[in-house]
Amino acid sequence: MNRPTTSYDTPEVLDRREGPYGEVALRRHGESLQIIANGCFLMDTSDGRSERLLVDAALDALTPRARASAPHVLIGGLGVGFSLVHAAADPRWGRITVVEREPAIIGWHRDGPLAPLSSDALADPRTEIVAADLVRYVNETSATFDALCLDIDNGPGWTVTEDNQSLYSQAGLASCARVLRPDGVLAVWSAQPSGEFEGTLRNAGFRSVRTEEIPVARGVPDVVHLAVRPG
Repeated sequence: MNRPTTSYDTPEVLDRREGPYGEVALRRHGESLQIIANGCFLMDTSDGRSERLLVDAALDALTPRARASAPHVLIGGLGVGFSLVHAAADPRWGRITVVEREPAIIGWHRDGPLAPLSSDALADPRTEIVAADLVRYVNETSATFDALCLDIDNGPGWTVTEDNQSLYSQAGLASCARVLRPDGVLAVWSAQPSGEFEGTLRNAGFRSVRTEEIPVARGVPDVVHLAVRPG
């Protein structure tokens, strides 16, 4: 997720659909494209610093051996595609799996207004798009990953839907740890730091818990919460 751009132009709605979790819309606001879910701003195409840092921080936190062995990253949330595009631009990632629960967002990337941003990354043979709810996916999948990058909400305390809240609980984080390989990295984007969430990560068994700030033009910095599953 990221913060909305400041502009006084009237947004143009390019598409609006009723999805499995409510209404999702794609708007053009000036030069930016915005994704809106149930009237709540999620993200736009104005600045991908947060998404790039999310992916890079996860890779940097891996052990040298994991980085050298074509690691597999699971990205929670396709969004406007910044995380996927950045991961696909880095040859060190061996496989890239993106879980997105909104069919409309996947469609906007495949053959809609977001396609120019992500077409090359979608065509990358390392890329797999999974149409599923991330909470259900981490509870049910038998796959394992070297890194899990979560960007499906505005943070642990500001979720897009109530169903997502369970992901940031101790039980939900235990499910995240289950799909991570030993020494695997969990990276969670948030619009603001949360000492409480850091404590929940530790209580869920993660180690090397830390928070990395992402400077913004105004207000509290965005952050990436990082944690490692013990080997």
